[in-house]
Amino acid sequence: MVLHTRETDLPSSKVSHEPSHNVEECSLGSGILYEQNLQKYLIVHFLVTSVFLIALGSQNRTVHFVTEFILLGFHGQRKMQSFFFSLILVLYLLTLLGNGAIVYAVKWDRRLHTPMYILLGNFAFLEIWYASSTVPNMLVNILSETKTISFSGCFLQFYFFFSLGTTECFFLSVMAYDRYLAICRPLHYPSIMTRKFCVTLICVCWVSGFLCYPVPIVLISQLPFCGPNIIDHIVCDPGPLLALACVSAPSTELICYTFNSMIIFGPFLSILGSYTMVLRAVLRVPSGAGRTKAFSTCGSHLMVVSLFYGTLMVMYVSPTSGNPAGMQKIVTLVYSAGTPFLNPLIYSLRNKDMKNALKKVLGLITS
Repeated sequence: MVLHTRETDLPSSKVSHEPSHNVEECSLGSGILYEQNLQKYLIVHFLVTSVFLIALGSQNRTVHFVTEFILLGFHGQRKMQSFFFSLILVLYLLTLLGNGAIVYAVKWDRRLHTPMYILLGNFAFLEIWYASSTVPNMLVNILSETKTISFSGCFLQFYFFFSLGTTECFFLSVMAYDRYLAICRPLHYPSIMTRKFCVTLICVCWVSGFLCYPVPIVLISQLPFCGPNIIDHIVCDPGPLLALACVSAPSTELICYTFNSMIIFGPFLSILGSYTMVLRAVLRVPSGAGRTKAFSTCGSHLMVVSLFYGTLMVMYVSPTSGNPAGMQKIVTLVYSAGTPFLNPLIYSLRNKDMKNALKKVLGLITS
């Protein structure tokens, strides 16, 4: 994978007739406009969240009779439980090893100190924490006889798991935007995707990811839970939690459904738009070698997007009652433990620079 397509890979009519001062003005204008839009998004999101929380604060506090939940996890005999424990443990350890190696390679290999690899390094760091927000508790839950989790612990897991998942959606969108700039606007790319702008995008992804879910969590936690307290799932998920509430809450369910749809489809449409523009630009490249190089630049990212968003849409863009419990557990296991494990393999196998850097890192570790 390369950072951007060379000038010679693009149609000559796009390269040779642009004065340098127009390039600089257009580049600076695009970067400033994108940064202003990000700032407006954060301000609007903060105001909406504040209004919701103030409105909730004026309501009467609900007394919770339930102090802990029981996560049933995977059903089956002890041999089946041992199989799931071994599978999840191996996936988790390989996830830590693979993503940790990418973070280490990006940090110490100076050839990878470019926006594309800086974003990839942050994405790998995110994957470590995304898996760690649920997998250790899954392993403990399999070995436990009681399989309990406290009320506050359940909602903390809910918050961190969904906030990190939201941050991942935003990172995938920013990485698609980076590929769009590298392929469709290679002359503008160095002046737009500067180190400062790249760091700004990374900070926006992390901050906005953790600002999205306080409202749904507060809404659900204010519902009365008077029993039963059994969650037929492997994580604390909004669907099963809403089903355990003593009263029906259609408005809360609608708000959660709306939040999930916006968080999933917003970045997804941004990714779709970026790659639509990339496809149009690549199809105009006269040489077959140029088209192949451009597509290879985006191939690994598209595989990760397809894997992550495919499981998310099956799980959350459908009504909570639409999926049986067994299906929910398998899909949740795929995107919580499977995708963080596969992402390092996808990026390293299709990227020569990353593959060489990882060989050096693993050689240092083993030596």
